Amino acid sequence: MPDAPVTEEWLGRYEHALLGVFGRPQLVLDHGDGAWVWDVDGRRYLDLVGGIAVNALGHNHPALVAAVSKQAGQLVHVSNFYTSVPQVELAERILRVAGAPDGSAVFFANSGTEAVEAAVKLARRTGRAGLVAAEGAFHGRTTGALALTHKPAYREPFEPLMPGVTHVPWGDTTALRAAVDEGTGAVVLEPLQGEAGVLPAAPGFLRAAREVTREVGALLVLDEVQTGVGRTGTWFAFQQAGVVPDAMTLAKGLGGGVPVGALVTFGPDVTALLGPGQHGSTFGGNPLACAAGLAVLDTIESEGLLGHVRAAGEHLTGRVEALGDPRVTGVRGAGLLLAVTLGGEWAHRVAAAGREAGFILNPVAPDAIRLAPPLVVTTDQLDLFVDALPTLLDAATEETR
Repeated sequence: MPDAPVTEEWLGRYEHALLGVFGRPQLVLDHGDGAWVWDVDGRRYLDLVGGIAVNALGHNHPALVAAVSKQAGQLVHVSNFYTSVPQVELAERILRVAGAPDGSAVFFANSGTEAVEAAVKLARRTGRAGLVAAEGAFHGRTTGALALTHKPAYREPFEPLMPGVTHVPWGDTTALRAAVDEGTGAVVLEPLQGEAGVLPAAPGFLRAAREVTREVGALLVLDEVQTGVGRTGTWFAFQQAGVVPDAMTLAKGLGGGVPVGALVTFGPDVTALLGPGQHGSTFGGNPLACAAGLAVLDTIESEGLLGHVRAAGEHLTGRVEALGDPRVTGVRGAGLLLAVTLGGEWAHRVAAAGREAGFILNPVAPDAIRLAPPLVVTTDQLDLFVDALPTLLDAATEETR
């Protein structure tokens, strides 16, 4: 056991020192390796949440450690009066893997919410104030992004929010077409809704969004904060949907745990909407974060992780389905952004039982467990969870009998 104070002591100190917006944490984590993490009491857990789709390369990956260490000893920050080699190289790499046309560009921020805020400004530069988003959407918690986020519990304490936002039912093409008109600056959608319970778009929904925005001259902005950077088995989820957006937002896995976000504009006309002085960030695109982003993208390519993500997701889905447990109603999602759906509202109890058994799980909905493990997770590690799932369900459902 480590000499550091145990969990309860650290949690007490946490509650005295930190603003309680997250409630009481469940664990005090100390270190990690690959898909494993250890708490301050020395207990080991299989991390199947990955910092909510952030730790793309897992914990303590040598490529990320080396890149950050090297850059920290060279240059951590410069103001936006200047640029750096990692900043330019990461922007070029993102545009390449996105297949973005000439005239496309990248703005670096520090988070997904900041990237969405930049997208809102981009939409306003069309001269149209209307924005259309989807019911169930999560786009962040700053006030502009919060206006696009749909969950009432997040919105209501801070209303009135930015006006002009319309939410349409997720996947309802008819409602979407009715909501988008010549006053719409942008339609902002997640290719797959993560916080709503890992809900894929209905067939044709994103294509309809692309068609209707082109018809009226609005922008299509895809929020790839959770789905991007290989999470669904391609570099970006839009590449599976057969559409090309006018802009997309990135964060989470892009830095592998180092904070970095990005707004990517597609083509010169969209890029030209935001000119000098119309947006900015003190820390966005700093050399340290960009060096981390390059290490993540390099490693995904060199280790063939896109193919691994697809195969691992299919493996997990097949194993869960093969259990034949009537308390499991299915698996939905793509790649390694999945939800195991349940026949009752047991998700929080399953996650609690999982924690006791050494698994970190996310009860994203009352009847769904979200899995967003590191992209380097092995099928053997995923099998550990599947093999334990019936026992976790026994523990969760016993309380309801």
